[in-house]
Amino acid sequence: MKINILLPFKEKFDKQKASSVSITVSNNMRYSNYLDDIRVFGQQTENPIFQKNFFGFKYSVWSFKSKNNYLADQLSKYILKNNKNRNLVEIHNRPYLVKRIKKKLKACPISLFLHNNPKDMNGAKSTLERQELISDCAAIFCVSEFIRNQFLDGLNGDFENVFVLYNGVERKLTRFPKKKKEVLYVGRIVPEKGVDLYVDTIKSIAPKFPDWSFNLIGSSKLGEIDKRGSYDLKISKKFREIGTQANFLGFKNKKFVDGKMKSSAIMVIPSLWQEPFGLVAAEAMANGIAIIAANSGGIPEIIGNNGILIDDIDREKLKKVLTYLLSNQDKRIMYQKRSWKNFKFSSAYSSKRLDDFRRMIFQKYY
Repeated sequence: MKINILLPFKEKFDKQKASSVSITVSNNMRYSNYLDDIRVFGQQTENPIFQKNFFGFKYSVWSFKSKNNYLADQLSKYILKNNKNRNLVEIHNRPYLVKRIKKKLKACPISLFLHNNPKDMNGAKSTLERQELISDCAAIFCVSEFIRNQFLDGLNGDFENVFVLYNGVERKLTRFPKKKKEVLYVGRIVPEKGVDLYVDTIKSIAPKFPDWSFNLIGSSKLGEIDKRGSYDLKISKKFREIGTQANFLGFKNKKFVDGKMKSSAIMVIPSLWQEPFGLVAAEAMANGIAIIAANSGGIPEIIGNNGILIDDIDREKLKKVLTYLLSNQDKRIMYQKRSWKNFKFSSAYSSKRLDDFRRMIFQKYY
């Protein structure tokens, strides 16, 4: 049997430029019993993760198709040419490609993975489209209960093939790490992530905590190092103006981020939108960081009572909570220990669950 994973074209399945979907896919692959049978289809990249499993395609404007349709057709063409039987297709975050691939591959089972709110995605915005996806897919995996509830909103019927499969992250540490006086933000530099709340809060409190450093890792576009938008430039300029305590680090690869998470004492996740899962929250827990986060979307499912959740987050609320943790070492250590002790979103567990689902699908269809 072969498992064929289709990434969104904008994703870079690259060791240096991977973002959340690529990281999640590679984490699951690392622990999968089906590794030798997995093929990943995505845009061509210089340094692919799992190079032997990766099929990269360079988009051609002469195809007269969208980039994602082009990639879906390449996957279908490859399957039809090489292994017509015992295939499973796994589509990430592109619901509208289900019908396109199903039309070409007929009886081949398709699983859909939803990393964002389906109501905002082409092919899943309406209740009719979502009802049809339930019929067309062998399984639909949602990264949180929040996303599953959004998908099922307004639907009636049997939902036995719609599951919650939390993203997994790797805990590489074997013991609780030594913490420095560092506060960290990791994420895209876009308004909905609330990065401006972080910058404004640090600007107002940094002088009161001169022995602390405040770090900001991220870029405006997924995996992009050089391409920066006006909002990104504005935020980075404002952050640097705070002084030597504030370190704007831009986009960094996973190895660098892992190092910063290991040493950071506090993580701030000030999302203004309904965060689907919050991969950075799971990563923070894996590294024993005290977490301050917006109480929205899927974030509470990850953090629970192991961090501080802020309802209707704004500058004043964030300032109050961050000042509290910076000033109170005992509470800070308590949340760090909770985070470390109660981490449960391991890649190994997530991969095992996914393999179990794959096995069930193959048994049903073949």
